[in-house]
Amino acid sequence: MKVSRRAFLQGTSAIAASVVLPKWANAAPQFTYKLGLNIIATHPSAVRCKEASARILEETGGRLQINVFPASALGTDTDCLSQLRSGALEMFHLSPVILATLLPVASISGMGFAFSNYKDVWAAMDGDLGKFVREQIAKVNIIAFDKIFDNGFRVITSSVRPINTPNDLKDFKMRVPPSPLWTTLFKALGSAPTTINWAEVYSALQTKVVDGQENPINLIAVSHIYEVQKYVSVTNHMWDGFWILNNARAFKALPSDIQDIVRKNFDQAAMLQRADIAELDTHAAEDLKAKGMIFNTPDATPFRNILTTSGWYADWKKRMGDDAWKHLEQYSGALG
Repeated sequence: MKVSRRAFLQGTSAIAASVVLPKWANAAPQFTYKLGLNIIATHPSAVRCKEASARILEETGGRLQINVFPASALGTDTDCLSQLRSGALEMFHLSPVILATLLPVASISGMGFAFSNYKDVWAAMDGDLGKFVREQIAKVNIIAFDKIFDNGFRVITSSVRPINTPNDLKDFKMRVPPSPLWTTLFKALGSAPTTINWAEVYSALQTKVVDGQENPINLIAVSHIYEVQKYVSVTNHMWDGFWILNNARAFKALPSDIQDIVRKNFDQAAMLQRADIAELDTHAAEDLKAKGMIFNTPDATPFRNILTTSGWYADWKKRMGDDAWKHLEQYSGALG
């Protein structure tokens, strides 16, 4: 069947005319906010945040537009945290352990060997511990939503040997992020922690500046760590997540109905992202094994015993305070 150009154009014009755009589609938003993330655009957090932002635009009738900026496009974690506090940035997706540079108690959810499984993590973070931390965050004029996103349990990779017991960490040159929680943890376990910027970790492992590093399994896979490391020891020594943080003044400037829509959609995004990370970790482990990495799963008990006898838990209890520690032990059991 032949269709003339005129008939084709008339048909497409009729279809276009039948598409009814929302009334707000051509109107400028009442509020335009920015959300910064330090992870790549294809990471489940970025994908789910973009989806949430699109739903919020629709459900608010175009009144609130949230523009998502992944891959540290708005600056480093330190830069963005400063912008968030000043109001130059309205929203930020950040690890509690990094937030601890401003609010030390925020990192309590990352306490060494506190959690052994996700059941306990989500019970704590969706329960009293998460509520307690959010209340502390609010005291520095930042609002955190109820549901925290997942980053994952951290494991150790090595080029020299698997880590089966604390003895295997003796004099082990371990790369750690710039955080007292990480540094003191691995010092207490007998290793030699070295703070190295993440962008330099691959070359540091390749040139043997350090023997190993620690991160969630999915990050080890996407960062090609398997090319310069042989062993993956599933220590699960620390759990980490991402809060969606809001400048309190900017969030409170939104009408109450918009606030409810924003909270609902980002909490929903967090639940979807958690499922994404669980699936990603499973596939990442299979992929790393296929690439030749050797996995082992050590018993956490000897590691926790050393943190107890060395006074590491007692020291961090003093730093965090009795109230914070009580909320943690409600889910982790006695520490120290």
